[in-house]
Amino acid sequence: MKKPADHLTLNAEDGEALIARVHRSNLPRADAERVEWVIRMYFYVVFALQEAKLSAKRLRSLLFGKCPEPSPEASSATAQTDSDGPHASAVLKADADGAGATGNQAPPGASPRPERAQPTGGHRPGTGCLGAAAYTGATRVECRHEELAVGQRCPVCGQGTLYALPAGVEVRIDGHALLSAMRYALEKLRCSACGAIFTAGLPVGVGEEKYSARARAVLAVSRYYLGVPGYRLQGYQAMLGVPVPDATQWDQIEVVGDCAYKVFVQMEREAAQGELIFHDDTAVRILALIEENRDLVAAAQAQGVSTPTERTGMHTTALVVKVGGNTAILYYSSRRHAGENLQGLLDKREAGLAKPLAMSDALASNEVADESRLIRCHCLAHGRRKFSDLEEVFPHECQVVLAVLRQVFDHDEQAREDQLGPEARLAYHQTQSQPLMDELKRWLDTRIDDHLVEPNSALGKAIGYMQRHWVTLTRFLSVPGAPLDNNLAERALKLFIRQRKNSLFYKTEHSAYLASILTSLIATCLYAGVNAVEYLVALQEHRHEVFADPAAWLPWAYSTSRASP
Repeated sequence: MKKPADHLTLNAEDGEALIARVHRSNLPRADAERVEWVIRMYFYVVFALQEAKLSAKRLRSLLFGKCPEPSPEASSATAQTDSDGPHASAVLKADADGAGATGNQAPPGASPRPERAQPTGGHRPGTGCLGAAAYTGATRVECRHEELAVGQRCPVCGQGTLYALPAGVEVRIDGHALLSAMRYALEKLRCSACGAIFTAGLPVGVGEEKYSARARAVLAVSRYYLGVPGYRLQGYQAMLGVPVPDATQWDQIEVVGDCAYKVFVQMEREAAQGELIFHDDTAVRILALIEENRDLVAAAQAQGVSTPTERTGMHTTALVVKVGGNTAILYYSSRRHAGENLQGLLDKREAGLAKPLAMSDALASNEVADESRLIRCHCLAHGRRKFSDLEEVFPHECQVVLAVLRQVFDHDEQAREDQLGPEARLAYHQTQSQPLMDELKRWLDTRIDDHLVEPNSALGKAIGYMQRHWVTLTRFLSVPGAPLDNNLAERALKLFIRQRKNSLFYKTEHSAYLASILTSLIATCLYAGVNAVEYLVALQEHRHEVFADPAAWLPWAYSTSRASP
């Protein structure tokens, strides 16, 4: 298609006028409607590109529609089954040997995926109506008969006597403010002679402070788990008649952080001794650092340099660490990227311990200064995604890779369901997945070596990614306990992504650090099955014990050795 000579920009008024002229012209009605569609699509695409983040794949589907799903016949033709077992090796070899000049060979076959038990009910397990036992936090009220009692004569038949049955249960749900308030009117008496004033005391159990430990814990959880920004909660509380200014919320959350940071430091020490570390980054905005960036840019421009040499990026790192049978989740928000935060954790590791497994994607920012201190694993799901994104463009080649990796992930899921230990899982993968991956490696090499795929094309780059990182992508075939993907860290980052989408930024590095502390403890509580609100209440009420022995107040230790406050 010939490129237009000049750049053209239309505003909304010009576009409407152009549509009107098209309809007044001598064009047939159908052609005029097509031209109108093109003009309106132009404005829609311009708006979408300016106001939204569109991937090329999404833009292509908007303009040209979604590609039709392959027919059952085509699917069956590209998913042949190897009659000798679950390895698809014969078909892979046949595809490699029979490669022609076109490069559009049929994809190798793959063995059927393991059958999984499907739920037989009308909804998946864990959904649907909840029983009364699920409402553990509900206030319990006993309702008794006013006129009837055990042992009385039946008022219906007049012959039998009444005896007790298990109580029936009804649940009623009401709505309240996130923070509720009690207003106490304290009676005052004054002596007419001496003028002494006598004020009634508060009821038993009412604390001296205006905000209780539970109120502070609720504020921390609403901010760092629900992601509700302070100004939004301020408006909601005012709507229900219990105003709590956003500045006051911050003051109370700081009190929680002051009681919790010792546990966070202890959890860092424990995590440094872990055997498996998942880590990843996401973007974060810290206003104080953004202001520093402006100063750095201004200083660089004053020296005649377009960009400053100092680092200006900001990241939130999630480190999910397996420590024995426990899981610690740590967050850091600063200029440091995931590799530097992981290096800081490794610096706290005791000498003499075996190298930990470190799982991440293959970005350079995830690497530590000394990679020899760990066993690097790369996320196979990232490698798979590079082919799934190209499936519409290179359907035959991508289905080769996706069919094999689908079986490998199914094998890992089967090992998880069978609760295999690290050694047994490794042996299972070596038996079931190793032949598949070996054949896939040969198939990928053939595509490049025989010049069947252009190395600089999107498909060639996806194949090159797999080839460059093959050893680290297949670590699960050689090291016991090595994971296949980095999904655990990516799921952990969703808590901070939720905060970023709701409240956009942190004002200072201190507020970002406090968010890291409290979000780390809340996320670790959730993973350990601990009530995060009750846990934060306990840290406040037992502050002296927490500072004396923070190891006893780690979320997993608290869940097994301490009763809820």
